[in-house]
Amino acid sequence: MSRHTTRRQGRDEGSVAIEAAILVPVLLLLVLLALTAGRIALAGQAVDSAAEDAARDASIARDPNQATGAATSAASASLAQQGLHCTSTPSVTVRIQMGPTGTGGTATATVVCQVALSDLAFPGAPGTHTVRSTFTSAIDRYVERP
Repeated sequence: MSRHTTRRQGRDEGSVAIEAAILVPVLLLLVLLALTAGRIALAGQAVDSAAEDAARDASIARDPNQATGAATSAASASLAQQGLHCTSTPSVTVRIQMGPTGTGGTATATVVCQVALSDLAFPGAPGTHTVRSTFTSAIDRYVERP
């Protein structure tokens, strides 16, 4: 018996290399996009936690000057504990609203941090991304005030 082998009309030699040349950059961009989104999400969670800690410490302080210092150190400690490195010193703003003794009040802390994205080498990405979070904590109505 004789076997007849037929040749296909088109040749597909090298088509895998062409497919790889098209798919690899696309997949690489998707990975970089996921890394960028992940870094921004983790930074948002860390700044949220820092704002909560700052507002809580500000609400415990006895006077507004102590509240600002306590909030700033609490936010810095929280960001350091979570391993978030801001490109510049994080900004902590504290707003205290108090009424007369027996009425309580609120301490609101806002934390702003710029997170570096330039080390990801994602084309078109900005060098930094600003993450901002605000949290309000109640001031005990029975705490003695100056």
